[in-house]
Amino acid sequence: MAFRPYLAFDGNCREAFSRYQEIFGGELVLLTMADTPADAGPPPPGANADAIMHAALMAGDALLMGADDMSGSFDGTVEGICVNCALPDVAESKRVFDALSEGGEIQAPLEETFFAPAFGMCTDRFGTPWMVMVEPPVES
Repeated sequence: MAFRPYLAFDGNCREAFSRYQEIFGGELVLLTMADTPADAGPPPPGANADAIMHAALMAGDALLMGADDMSGSFDGTVEGICVNCALPDVAESKRVFDALSEGGEIQAPLEETFFAPAFGMCTDRFGTPWMVMVEPPVES
């Protein structure tokens, strides 16, 4: 079983996923409303042809997905979830945390905790809440 985050954006999905690709690497696939085949039915009323109907960032076994909200009711505020990013070491977690928190808001600075060599929480400039951590070494 795999759980895959699917993020919603208020018209800035392309910008967010381009930034995530800069941070995490991987292959980015973006499908716009203009890419929708004619036989798929009409787009939602007032839909922007450049709006992202599906974004997928694939890096190794990791997959992060998202789209621009087509309903027009999403205000960009995300509540009740965080995307957790587990990284192999403290240096990499610092690089990722600094990049994600740039222009955003830090809720918990990245630091050593009783449960992880590094853990921090931030909301990026696109409104996505993140938890960045280094998993503790597995004891044998």
